[in-house]
Amino acid sequence: MDKIQKVYGIDTDAVRNLKQIGNSNQNGENKDMFKTLLDSAINNINTTNAYLSNAENEKIKFALGESESTHDLTIALQKASTALQYTVAVRDKFLEAYKEIMNMQI
Repeated sequence: MDKIQKVYGIDTDAVRNLKQIGNSNQNGENKDMFKTLLDSAINNINTTNAYLSNAENEKIKFALGESESTHDLTIALQKASTALQYTVAVRDKFLEAYKEIMNMQI
């Protein structure tokens, strides 16, 4: 996961929180794993929304002629695209895990 973070430059609190959960589980300090995972997911969605909003603002500025920097526009669009792909991938893995748990026989 660290390689993904370094390649795309996305600040993922979810990755850091999952590492902390792993460390706390090894130390026996598992306090509220679900809350931490939920907070991480919400932070990930908020970050993605911020990147999408920034990209939309850059598009509007460029279309109105307020900005002539195609570089800033391209960067904003790429960050938004990558963040959205990452969020969708996390969602897909979560749903896959949920389906697997639901299919388990007790």
